[in-house]
Amino acid sequence: MPADRADQSKLRKALDALAGRFGDAVLAGAADKGELAVRLTKDVIVPALSFFKEELGFNAFEDLVVFDNLNSPDEGGARFTVVYRLFKFPGAVRARLTVEVGDGESLPSAVPVYRAADWAEREAFDMFGIPFEGHPDLRRIYLPDDFEGHPLRKDFPLAGRTGGL
Repeated sequence: MPADRADQSKLRKALDALAGRFGDAVLAGAADKGELAVRLTKDVIVPALSFFKEELGFNAFEDLVVFDNLNSPDEGGARFTVVYRLFKFPGAVRARLTVEVGDGESLPSAVPVYRAADWAEREAFDMFGIPFEGHPDLRRIYLPDDFEGHPLRKDFPLAGRTGGL
């Protein structure tokens, strides 16, 4: 079997193992081009991250990205999509875990599983206002503590606020 097919087969088996472990909390999943993409309910994100690290060998936390779906709440969707990017080396395999969170809701911190999530969660908190429960030091990372608002939200004024920072 060619290496690409073998890798895809391993990713599909990993997806099956994840679905077997977390059942209905796995909302969608795909394995393609050396990447495993999974959409989960937010309540299982930390156990799923632990599963990826301990049982599937994803040994690096690459990044955390937030998308502001400003109009989605009006259409029945969540305000934010949070994407956790993991990496497995050797082997150069990536995983993308996606959860949705509403405005004013929180997510559990990934720091106990991946220490590298520390600053990424602080950035998401500072720029979008998403709190991470259990984070060891959740405070603003770029803006002053007394700054009001979260500048990467789509409803933040484009010209900024009067009076500057």
